[in-house]
Amino acid sequence: MMMSESARRLHVHMFGSPGGLPVLALHGVTGHGARWQPLAEAVPELRWIGVDLRGHGRSPWSPPWSIEQHVQDALGVLDRLEIADVAVVGHSFGGAVAVHLARTAPDRVERLVLLDPAIGLDADDMLETAEDTRADETFPDIDAARADRTDRWKGVAPELVEAEVVAHLAHFEDRWEWRYCRSAAITAWSEMARPALTPPRGTPTLIMPASRADFVEPAWLERCRAELGNALTVTEIDSGHMLFLERTAEVAAAVREFVVG
Repeated sequence: MMMSESARRLHVHMFGSPGGLPVLALHGVTGHGARWQPLAEAVPELRWIGVDLRGHGRSPWSPPWSIEQHVQDALGVLDRLEIADVAVVGHSFGGAVAVHLARTAPDRVERLVLLDPAIGLDADDMLETAEDTRADETFPDIDAARADRTDRWKGVAPELVEAEVVAHLAHFEDRWEWRYCRSAAITAWSEMARPALTPPRGTPTLIMPASRADFVEPAWLERCRAELGNALTVTEIDSGHMLFLERTAEVAAAVREFVVG
């Protein structure tokens, strides 16, 4: 299959063992692939491939930003790296992309790990969030950006907040901004309001809802149980939405058991 030029240029962060089982890691809206480093360091025997999704980080920001395009971009990365099939870990919006990836190319997805996936969310809530996202979010200096991230990421260790500032904050003329395209983020909120799909039947799937967030709908979990049966494992984590940064050791233990065995 031919890759688009933009898929060839997607920025990729590599962590862990080059000879380990490959794991494709898909971040959430406004995020970037380097966020996976703490989890990758906690499960270093895996070969972690953290992609900056289109419109985020150091990947191209050009549209389209649909879930279908993110799926094709992810497949392009796997083709570029000559990887036949992988475990896919997705957080938040990345979880929605991961489910669509497994349904589009089930032969390429060996198993799924969905960390507080944002899928099938309330349309009115997504409208409000998208409208909020339209406003400029700039900071006069690094300290202001750091304070903002600390407030948003309650429960995340200060050193991980600092790592986010180093990796994801960019300076544009006289202001500081997080490194993502606001139009791509607005589109992602719309995509998360699409009807929720389940992983395809037969795909081993670990879903880890965050108990102090409200992204995972109980009705969707029940549909997943009906579709997947014994192939589904649900492990709730006592944390906010950024569970793999708040409870890295706990999430890592579950990922290791599910992926490595």
